[in-house]
Amino acid sequence: MKSNKIAVITLGCSKNLVDSERLMRMLSDVGYDVTDSTSDSFFESDGKRMVVINTCGFIGDAKEESINEILAWCKLKNEGRIDGLYVMGCLSERYSSELPAEIPEVDKWYGKTDWPRLVSELAHRSPGSAPYDRIITTPRHYAYLKIAEGCNRFCSFCAIPLITGRYKSRPVEEIVEEVRMLVARGVKEFNVIAQDLTNYGSDIYGKAEIARLVEEIASVEGVRWIRLHYAYPKDFPMELIDVMAAHDNVCKYLDIALQHCSDKVLANMRRHITGDETRELLAEIRRRVPGIHIRTTLMVGFPGEGDEEFDELLDFVATQRFERMGAFAYCEEEDTFGAKNFTDSIPQEVKNSRLERLMALQEKISSEIQESKVGQTLRVVIDREEADYYVGRTEFDSPEVDPEVLVSKTVPLERGRFYNVRITSAMPFELMAEPIEDGNDED
Repeated sequence: MKSNKIAVITLGCSKNLVDSERLMRMLSDVGYDVTDSTSDSFFESDGKRMVVINTCGFIGDAKEESINEILAWCKLKNEGRIDGLYVMGCLSERYSSELPAEIPEVDKWYGKTDWPRLVSELAHRSPGSAPYDRIITTPRHYAYLKIAEGCNRFCSFCAIPLITGRYKSRPVEEIVEEVRMLVARGVKEFNVIAQDLTNYGSDIYGKAEIARLVEEIASVEGVRWIRLHYAYPKDFPMELIDVMAAHDNVCKYLDIALQHCSDKVLANMRRHITGDETRELLAEIRRRVPGIHIRTTLMVGFPGEGDEEFDELLDFVATQRFERMGAFAYCEEEDTFGAKNFTDSIPQEVKNSRLERLMALQEKISSEIQESKVGQTLRVVIDREEADYYVGRTEFDSPEVDPEVLVSKTVPLERGRFYNVRITSAMPFELMAEPIEDGNDED
């Protein structure tokens, strides 16, 4: 069976990537030759060639991308280039009753969390690895660490709870055990992810335990960086910020989706927080951790956002000066509270115009923040080597989504190692740097 090859293709977020990595470990355990690449060598391999697509179904663009990917592989299957096609993930979970009839070329559809069944049905036996064991597909020195599944917030625009179900935390002990295992394999940087970090532990411990979890991870020898993704502003546990301030290996970085600042829009979104409460939270976070970089996500065009509310959002962004910010235009999702209770009456061209204005403002802010770093000495981890420079990141930069640091090749540097560099120039989404002599920052 070892000659039978399976490629696992991941669409969507880093939470999906973790699921794919776990699936790859299970498939490998039962004898398949597993890859996350579909290069020419995949098609030239002997034996059966199969593909698993882990889909995203969050918003319209993501659903369209998933469908297009499935159809492209259906074509290759019809041409005889692959022998089996299987689909899992959020899209197939959400549309499990419609998709099989619409795309019959797919051999079988699986949901968001029943991919262990996929392995059992293909191999006719169960995998033997630990449920959290996985094949890391990111560069060896960093990994994503998913600590929970699901969401209890039920924001009116979001379909995630309809897809993933109620919040379900993993036990602290299991997560820490996984961290130790990954450190032994060379992982130094952990990007902690969940749909809602703020709520971690409340379902199994009766209260939020994200601060305790992060403190325990920070205490594991060999953990150099911990970065926190997808906090929720309501009921935010300030003790988490105290842990960040107390531990050098907890990055001074927080990804907290705020969506808006207008009381009217926030109420329509069912965010359970006001604009003033949001401003007070941000001020307190910055007071407790000077220099913290806050990443947020905002939405324009949600029902109830008139010109006044949008102007308030612009002023909010101008005042808060987020170090990292993304934004998107509202797209109605069927079966959500918003779709059932509000009319999506804002024209698309108005949404697009607002999005462009908001991002233009943020680009100006980002440029100014980047320029302020020129002359500073910062610690970076080297992710890769290009022809003319090394590419690294600071503690303020999450992989894939945040700015990179382009380090000149005046001295040889190694991928996955930490160095001190001096920032020489800045662009909106990149920094240029020179390595400091004897600047190796490894322990």
